[in-house]
Amino acid sequence: MEYTAKDKRIYLRLGDRVTHVRHEEWGEGAVVEERTSVVPGGTCLVRLLFEDGQQRTFNNDLDHEQCCYFLGVRRTWSEGSGTGDLPRPQFGGSPAGRLPRR
Repeated sequence: MEYTAKDKRIYLRLGDRVTHVRHEEWGEGAVVEERTSVVPGGTCLVRLLFEDGQQRTFNNDLDHEQCCYFLGVRRTWSEGSGTGDLPRPQFGGSPAGRLPRR
């Protein structure tokens, strides 16, 4: 049997916007990288860049108990959701839009 990434239930896709229900101070985030292993039993990760300037990595497999959805990450907008008039996230660059460090 050949194993493919299609065998996983992926929650987030590249370009999706997200928030975290327990960490509002992070601000809105965007998916900047997806990695899905093609090895049986391999992991499926997603890297999110939040408005606080930090990148955070989460499990992205809905069949896994540690999936980012179950840890509080919620999708607010999706690349193919039909809301193409929303602006793309513009993180980085000027630190003026970032929250001060505590």
